[in-house]
Amino acid sequence: MATFPRGCSPAVRFCQKLNRLKTLDDDMMATSLKRCLSTLDLTLLGVGGMVGSGLYVLTGTVAKDMVGPAVIISFIFAGFASLLAAFCYAEFGARIPKTGSAYMFTYVSVGEIWAFLIGWNVILENMIGGAAVARAWSGYLDSIFNHSIQNFTETHIMQWNVPFLAHYPDLLAAGILILASFFISFGVKVSSYLNHIFSVISMAVIIFILVFGFMLAEPANWSAKEGGFAPFGLSGILAGSATCFYAFVGFDVIASSSEEAKNPQKAVPIATAISLGLAAAAYILVSTVLTLMVPWHSLDPNSALADAFFRRGYSWAGIIVAIGSICAMNTVLLCNLFSLPRIVYAMADDGLFFSFFARVNPVTKVPVNAILVFGILMSTMALIFDLEALVQFLSIGTLLAYTFVAASVIVLRFQPDRISSKGTASTSPNPNSETSPAPTESQTIREDSGELKQYESFSDKLQLVERQVSSEKRGPGQLKAYWEPYLGKLLGDCEPGEVVAFCVLTLIVSSVSLCIVLEFGTNQLRLPIWSFSMLLVVFILAYVLSLTLIWLHEPQSKSKTFQVPLVPLTPAASILINVFLMMKLSYLTWIRFTVWIAVGLFVYFGYGIWHSKEGKRELQPEDMAARYVVLPSGSLVETVQPVQPEGQMDTSAHDFSSPTASTAEENAGKR
Repeated sequence: MATFPRGCSPAVRFCQKLNRLKTLDDDMMATSLKRCLSTLDLTLLGVGGMVGSGLYVLTGTVAKDMVGPAVIISFIFAGFASLLAAFCYAEFGARIPKTGSAYMFTYVSVGEIWAFLIGWNVILENMIGGAAVARAWSGYLDSIFNHSIQNFTETHIMQWNVPFLAHYPDLLAAGILILASFFISFGVKVSSYLNHIFSVISMAVIIFILVFGFMLAEPANWSAKEGGFAPFGLSGILAGSATCFYAFVGFDVIASSSEEAKNPQKAVPIATAISLGLAAAAYILVSTVLTLMVPWHSLDPNSALADAFFRRGYSWAGIIVAIGSICAMNTVLLCNLFSLPRIVYAMADDGLFFSFFARVNPVTKVPVNAILVFGILMSTMALIFDLEALVQFLSIGTLLAYTFVAASVIVLRFQPDRISSKGTASTSPNPNSETSPAPTESQTIREDSGELKQYESFSDKLQLVERQVSSEKRGPGQLKAYWEPYLGKLLGDCEPGEVVAFCVLTLIVSSVSLCIVLEFGTNQLRLPIWSFSMLLVVFILAYVLSLTLIWLHEPQSKSKTFQVPLVPLTPAASILINVFLMMKLSYLTWIRFTVWIAVGLFVYFGYGIWHSKEGKRELQPEDMAARYVVLPSGSLVETVQPVQPEGQMDTSAHDFSSPTASTAEENAGKR
């Protein structure tokens, strides 16, 4: 992080503390976890995380209540939005193969408090997602036995009528979560083998549904007599897309598993692309079959696929579908229980969450404490809560995480590398100076007699000294040489990446404002036409101008790992789509989201900010570091001095008058 100037206000110090970035180690492959997952393992994890209750439950619910047969278009739109986000996750997962997913990516590029809030939301997303899937799993199994499990529980155990709680305690859902947590704690290989078994069965059942379902298809079910293809119109399709987005949230398990992959640089992008393609194809084709087999308005939201076969007179096929759905939901449970403890582990390992969860079992190489504790919490939620109303809440947390990951891709692509060298951050603006020393960021010291500039490495200084007379390509985050004559006076004095970071913030704000006007301008806000049109023009111009300014800066050189194509256009489009889908969610979802954020801020300011490892790193004095000083005469000399802790610069660092300066100048003359 940048050092604070003398006399810096406490408020500025506090804000910079909140936005400090995570320092990455030189050896990205070093980990206390076990690297044993192949590309196939990651692909099946991704498929298992996406193809589950969404396919067997969500498809029927959205088709009947929100969209009709046009649920196909909703899945296409949601799949496209997920594809843009998947590009961003694939780049980060290959470039930074560390567990933590969106939390880790945000911490590396945006800042600490934002990373914590993203991690906090992903934790809740996985907990609610796992509990909801366990509920759906229990309901499907119960339907096979004609709801005898529910009737027995309500009659002989207990039932209640409390808002937001289930009508009865779902002991079966809680039990399957406890059992799954037990298996997950045995290690990543055991989890992977179980996921392979359930995924193969699930995919076989999906193929059966498609083949037999198309044989039973009746195009008349899409006719105007049954309500038509899109009975709820465009607004219904878009609202359905926001809910269908929940179907694709599981692919981030691949990024969460990158620290346990054998070759994450290749495996993560390939597994992400294949798993997302398979999941999107499954959702689109199955929803087509479902709405062609029976009229959309007669679907059973709780077990649409199995019920469709039962109603067509093929009860044996309905039983096969029910078994397949249980296997598919088992894979989702495993993926939720697999990724959640690893995100908790990453936050605890960074000091932002309780250190109890950072302990890794020396035999199984998994965070057993996090697995067992959050497995019990998840099972408790499944036991008592009615989670159907919280499906949208899952979407808002995921959409927020996707938005920050997309923004992080832009920020990281246009900022100098920050790689740790023996625990020290590097902010070298030269992407080619990989072997240069990497102490803290450069500092500028001014004297009455002239200007002395202090730099980190010889190659950095050479690049800056020769900038005015050289036509070489600029470093990442700097204005492109072609635009220097036009915008140099306006933007030339900014630090590398500073303008891009500001433009990313403007991009997010303009996206939010634009989507608010589009969604609420003519209805809830009741804006007149002239005001509505003017606001649209202003926010579109701000969005386009931000993109243009980002494009005018130098990106990092081509990496050996996967990179998102068409940056900043692709992540910017992802941000806009994610924000638009968030605006389609209900106000109750936003209220719940606000409450959860408030709880997260309480945890961060009560614990995380005081135990952050990055905060402790800032307080530790560094060893000796090489400095390259340019004297007023233009001489370039090397000095070696202790690096002072942040905010505690020694007064000698501000005094380069005689004899220090004269001695350095004499040495320069001898050289």
